[in-house]
Amino acid sequence: MKKKVRQILDILANRYPDAPCALHYSTDYELMIAVRLSAQCTDARVNLVTPALFAAYPTLEAMANAPVEDVENYVHSCGFYRQKAKDIVLACQMLIEKHGGKVPDNMEDLLQLPGVGRKTANLLLGDIYQKPGSVVCDTHCIRICGRLGLSQGKEPEKVERQLRKILPPEESSDFCHRIVLFGREICTARNPKCQECPLSMHCKEWTV
Repeated sequence: MKKKVRQILDILANRYPDAPCALHYSTDYELMIAVRLSAQCTDARVNLVTPALFAAYPTLEAMANAPVEDVENYVHSCGFYRQKAKDIVLACQMLIEKHGGKVPDNMEDLLQLPGVGRKTANLLLGDIYQKPGSVVCDTHCIRICGRLGLSQGKEPEKVERQLRKILPPEESSDFCHRIVLFGREICTARNPKCQECPLSMHCKEWTV
């Protein structure tokens, strides 16, 4: 397994040498907001919505004091807009009241923020603080790691634990970003491009 993981990591790193977060942001709290909006929504849609939202409320204080109904209007197209708008405003308020205006740098405090689950927390820890061992288990990660035999099951927290055991901690965050790019380009949920896949030799579902 160790050799297999190393080969997969190297192939993905060669194909996607840069591993940026697909969401656009300038500050730590903007990333927190963007990730919340991305639930059941595409990153592309979120990136269309956030410029106007961040322009309307250009500071953390402005976002924390924004009327929830107004935020709803900006994020409506992201789906589940009422809950997302409420979570965004409350989370920004909590950052100011309890964390000195900064996104926390630990899992325990992050999970106390409204709308922040383990997926969001891991992404924030990896991208903002470069914390080793940050594993973001989104749908791409769960699907592809299952196909590659790196994990079993579809429960995000269980898959996260399995991947933590086999991924080098210092490479886990970049791996998760590369998996997203790979899942969009090659290993799609439907009609994956198996004939073009550079990881086919490791795939449980590959057939010639």
